[in-house]
Amino acid sequence: MTSPLVVQQSFPEPRSTTNPYIVMLRDALAATPELQVQTFSWRRALLGRYDVFHAHWPEILTEGSSPAKSAAKQLLLVVLLVRLRLRRVPVVRTQHNLHVPSGLSWRQRVLLRWFDHQTSYRIGLNEETTFAPGTPSTVIPHGHYRTWFQAYPAAERRPRTFGYFGLIRRYKNVEALLGAFGAVPEEDVRLRVGGKPSSPELADTLRVLAQTDPRVHLSLEFLSDAELVDLVTGCTLVVLPYLHMHNSGGVLASLSLDTPVLVPANAANAALAAEVGPGWVLQYDGELGQEHLVEALHEVERPGRPSQPDLSRRGWDRVGRQHLEAYRSALAGVGRRYSS
Repeated sequence: MTSPLVVQQSFPEPRSTTNPYIVMLRDALAATPELQVQTFSWRRALLGRYDVFHAHWPEILTEGSSPAKSAAKQLLLVVLLVRLRLRRVPVVRTQHNLHVPSGLSWRQRVLLRWFDHQTSYRIGLNEETTFAPGTPSTVIPHGHYRTWFQAYPAAERRPRTFGYFGLIRRYKNVEALLGAFGAVPEEDVRLRVGGKPSSPELADTLRVLAQTDPRVHLSLEFLSDAELVDLVTGCTLVVLPYLHMHNSGGVLASLSLDTPVLVPANAANAALAAEVGPGWVLQYDGELGQEHLVEALHEVERPGRPSQPDLSRRGWDRVGRQHLEAYRSALAGVGRRYSS
């Protein structure tokens, strides 16, 4: 019997506030035959034995709660990168974002360029994630949230109700949603917004935009999973008007709860719309306007949409097997990389 392939993840043991994608990925990998997963600690990463190092958001490995702790982490990352190279451990990276985060120090930028150079295999979450020609890579779609939310009861679907959920940041463009909704003339429509704003100033802006419209209900607090399920399943249509959208967990969460979504038009969303079936992922061009909301509401109210979107490509058992094949490919190529 062959030994399992051991993969060292870049994320620590999940907590109650951990991104559900990370928890579900950890569980899927742990359940995959021939694969053993280790969560991150500096001791384990620097002293443990493993075959592959898998990174998600490598900038987290450079950040501490104080300047001194950040400097210590950055030094440890230097040691880790040297160890990985000396031991010829391939670095696999899932490309969650297209761009490096803003606000990084010069030391962080240097370390991330080094990390990027040492990455030997990349995983994209959709076909629109592109890499340099010749880069060893594969696409493993973001898994669904059906099992994550199955413990929570669905709400009664409210007719003619729009919804937004999730952390509220400027780029998520919730102000535009409130403005567009305010211009909708029908009095029988509703808008529910749930999520914690990134700043008190943003929260005040949202309250001012909503205060004169009794059709709007704001809940500017962090949503528990139960509250999220209640909001999403109680809506006719979820609207996510992000200024930048590439891999959205919010879209998949909505679809996993059998609620259609309205999102900006782009190639990634068009591909998702084709994958899950008609009537589930609706798109708009340009700035979100009241006409987009009205047209989308009419679209989802029409009969004929399947009872559920097709999320068969996004089962977590399949995701686990695809990761195992990616790790094997990275191991097969690492000798060629370091001998070149």
